Amino acid sequence: MSKEFRWGIISTGGIATSFARDLGFFNDHIVAAVGSRNITSAQRFADEFPGCKAYGSYEELVADPTIDGIYVATPHPMHHANTILALNAGKPVLCEKVFSINAKEAREMIDCAKKNNVMVMEAMWARFVPHMIKVREIIASGVLGEIISVQADHGQRLADYGNDRHWKPELGGGALLDLGIYTASFIHMVLGVPKKITATAALTEHGVDNSCSAIFDYANGAQATMMTNMIAATPTAAVIAGRNGRIEIDGPFYAPSSFRLVIHNGETTEYPKDYKGHGLREQAEEFARCVQSGLKESPILTPAATLEVMVMMDEIRKQTGIKYPGE
Repeated sequence: MSKEFRWGIISTGGIATSFARDLGFFNDHIVAAVGSRNITSAQRFADEFPGCKAYGSYEELVADPTIDGIYVATPHPMHHANTILALNAGKPVLCEKVFSINAKEAREMIDCAKKNNVMVMEAMWARFVPHMIKVREIIASGVLGEIISVQADHGQRLADYGNDRHWKPELGGGALLDLGIYTASFIHMVLGVPKKITATAALTEHGVDNSCSAIFDYANGAQATMMTNMIAATPTAAVIAGRNGRIEIDGPFYAPSSFRLVIHNGETTEYPKDYKGHGLREQAEEFARCVQSGLKESPILTPAATLEVMVMMDEIRKQTGIKYPGE
């Protein structure tokens, strides 16, 4: 880009730090300000990034006239309020995944962006990383033939971290929203909206899911399966299989990774990983491109697509009994 993009970040947590550090690979993306409910936390975060201003409230941050866009990195249940706060201040918003707790909140966030004539985009960074762009190009080329099967899993041993947001309903805890969103969004990217979802889950005593699995059925006979859990580490790999070949994505499939194209006759093409950094900066680059071009959505991940995925997540939760406070 020919013009720098000045970011304001809501939250000082781990994903906010990773995002800010990944922006360091660019010369024209500036971590200009950070907002926290705790000014000490904000200042500690700002100290790592030269020129970053610390605010002791989100309201002060979104009111900063020098900010070009807001990155919302708070826990899931706060996304709705934080995003609407920024949108009502006239600021474009890149909101962390999962976009919201449910489809109702997602609709309200999207409607608010339209009302204020500013952009809102889900920070589903997996759709923007280089290997996933190449995967979509291969699918679009038709070399796989009709897609018959998609498989994706995402399991992590989150108990080792002792983070309340993984376990408490009031913080949007559970494997589905934190980890399963990657598998559901990936399946949606490849096959779109299913005609039927069949889901099952194992819930904790607090009502969030330790593990969750779902089968997605499509009108053309294709099926997709997703598995997620927050108790045990899994390969976090993915496979897209068509009549004429398949794509095997090594774990973690949602982050910059290696993959291979295997044609039905055995011909194999390897796509090795050649990437530095976390993988969060491509979404920032696309978001800034759209904002500076006057666009209100990215063709890579539209608000409509995000909403479709949230409807899918709602159906999975309905079938499995996963509920959050206020629902």
